[in-house]
Amino acid sequence: MALPAPPQTEVLIVSECWANEADAEAIVHRAIETAASMVEADTGDAELAVMLTDDSGIRTLNKNWRGQDKPTNVLSFPALQPTGKPSPGDAPRMLGDIAIAYETARREADDEQKPFDHHLSHLAVHGFLHLVGYDHEKDGEAEAMENLEREILGLLGIPDPYADQDR
Repeated sequence: MALPAPPQTEVLIVSECWANEADAEAIVHRAIETAASMVEADTGDAELAVMLTDDSGIRTLNKNWRGQDKPTNVLSFPALQPTGKPSPGDAPRMLGDIAIAYETARREADDEQKPFDHHLSHLAVHGFLHLVGYDHEKDGEAEAMENLEREILGLLGIPDPYADQDR
């Protein structure tokens, strides 16, 4: 059986602080392609954008969209999905947007003594899962989402990011 096509993913580097992370774009692409292969969601003929920003940029997004005036590591903005059947010649379906803040992600990786590329992969996977309908507001949802994250990251050769956390 053929694997579903991954979504078209555009990675936009909008902050100079990402300059020292030459592989960031490739890391994000690999994480999202792996995640797309593991979810029961139609990601073929779909697209998304990932913005690699800084704490200031994500703080503005967090304040404007969530009412929280502080930076965070990752934000996801799922797009409304069309209700009708696609027609030939339609543009790819937009899954949504993901924003990842460098300073917060770097600080978390350093604090948790994790390789930065592992943490960036985790944030990209986490953001992508939100775009395709996963959430972690309730304990059962959080457990399902975290288990899927573990499975996806395992395929990427990344250890369980939740192993040292108490629930």
